[in-house]
Amino acid sequence: QVQLVESGGGLAQAGGSLRLSCAASGRTLSSYSMGWFRQAPGKERELVAGISRYVGITYYADSTKGRFAISRDNAKNTAYLQMNSLKPEDTAVYYCAAGQSLDRLRSRENVYWGQGTQVTVSS
Repeated sequence: QVQLVESGGGLAQAGGSLRLSCAASGRTLSSYSMGWFRQAPGKERELVAGISRYVGITYYADSTKGRFAISRDNAKNTAYLQMNSLKPEDTAVYYCAAGQSLDRLRSRENVYWGQGTQVTVSS
């Protein structure tokens, strides 16, 4: 079982940037495909970016494509989400997740979750 801890959230202005980190413990990050989800008040949790565990194939939601970048450093057992050109609609709690594949992250089947970190973007 893997434990995940997010950091790096906070307040940013529209057009600004933030980088989220997800530190893993318990098992090596290389064993998992990694994803970043977000959940805004009153909305469902959505997958905004993912990266596969072996080949490093990436996935982005249409709303984040071209602005967000997911990466992983297996040596540091850490995944990242670089968020640029932030918009007020990016405001949400962001969750790191680990799963066996991008498909399982999308379906949320057997996924491990972090506790979440708040991102607030002011206009």
